[in-house]
Amino acid sequence: MHWGFPQYQKKGLLINARAETALERRTFRENVLHRRCVIPARQFYEWDLDKNKVTFFREDRAVLFMAGFYNRFQDEVRFIILTTQANASVSPVHNRMPLVLDEGELEDWVYDDKFTEYVLHKTPPELWREQEYEQQSLFLT
Repeated sequence: MHWGFPQYQKKGLLINARAETALERRTFRENVLHRRCVIPARQFYEWDLDKNKVTFFREDRAVLFMAGFYNRFQDEVRFIILTTQANASVSPVHNRMPLVLDEGELEDWVYDDKFTEYVLHKTPPELWREQEYEQQSLFLT
């Protein structure tokens, strides 16, 4: 699959959707209801206010699983990652984060329509963060 839905009126791609409102948006509703998927990743990153790259990961597992959905556009299958309000481990860096699933939720997310509403409003598990460097300034602030 390829990441991002093409935007109809503009150039570029829609790569994320807010979990809290995905069922209300015409662009996403049918996909969330009928074409859910799981995106495995070792980690994801966000940029902090000082433009430093901060990496987030699960310390207890080699892979984290993000909730998403997909659709076909022309001859390509494309997916979007659902995001939610950042939990305590991510909020110091960014106000949003991927909707991370626990391993025991994967099958229910993909196959159980009744489970969908619960997942769209859940708080993701705590994550670890790592920052390789911090941008320094030559000027005093």
